[in-house]
Amino acid sequence: MIKHMGLKAHGKINLGLDVLRRREDGYHEVKMVMQTVGLFDSVDLRINGRGGIHVETNLSYLPNNENNLVWKAANLLMEEFGIREGVEIRLRKFIPVSAGMAGGSSDAAAVLFGLNRMFGLGLDMEELKKRGVKLGADVPYCLMRGTALSEGIGEILTPLPPVPQCRVLLAKPNINVSTKWVYENLHANDLRPEDHPDIDGLVDAIRAGDLREMAGKFGNVLELVTEKRYPVIGDIKQAMLRCGAINAMMSGSGPTVFGLFENESDAKKAYWTLRNGRLSRRVRQVYLTNFFNNREVSNGL
Repeated sequence: MIKHMGLKAHGKINLGLDVLRRREDGYHEVKMVMQTVGLFDSVDLRINGRGGIHVETNLSYLPNNENNLVWKAANLLMEEFGIREGVEIRLRKFIPVSAGMAGGSSDAAAVLFGLNRMFGLGLDMEELKKRGVKLGADVPYCLMRGTALSEGIGEILTPLPPVPQCRVLLAKPNINVSTKWVYENLHANDLRPEDHPDIDGLVDAIRAGDLREMAGKFGNVLELVTEKRYPVIGDIKQAMLRCGAINAMMSGSGPTVFGLFENESDAKKAYWTLRNGRLSRRVRQVYLTNFFNNREVSNGL
């Protein structure tokens, strides 16, 4: 038994996001391209003899009980395998919360991965993914990481070649967005053909290793809802483009915006602009990072 493990739970962005339809069971069928970024939360796991699950975070407004996804992840495995030892989870959040970057899902994925190793449960990646989807549609991807096509409700994953490396600027405005609200207001079955992004073209550009072609195929159908309600999202995109981004888009259901930069000085200029310029009072968090594309991502965390 491994008594202690520290893990990095990386955030993700959506290079493309389409919603094909709303199913009769209420779930939405999606087709999207997911990409891991360098920004990560720190997840520290320890086993003790006290029993139970104990969660500590650096953000006072996050729950430290069964309402936290890391608690649910630990409980899922502990109940299934009859684990009686106690687990301490120390979570340090850096990925913006409620921001379209799967921070909570990535934290939960780290807990599943870590406890599987620490207790020697013997679950392979596919078995972990099957358990992860019970916690949330993004958790299986967060276990796998890298570049992937995501279909179904998000649980059908096809690995893609790593995208060309560049600088990635992330900016979250000082608003929070409910994913449930966004999907409820999308009215997916009433979308026009021109509302749907070209996900197949995006995948082709990724397979060709063409960064600019890839950026030109960006599209997120959820912007129809979130950006319309919160125009600051469009303002941030335009600020990034004026500073030299090859493209900029909202991630997930928002409100985080990301921009891709081939030029380091342009990326730093955009970072400074969002931190100190006229939009600074409307932007809560800004990070400059890269894609996370190491060759080991196919083996998970």
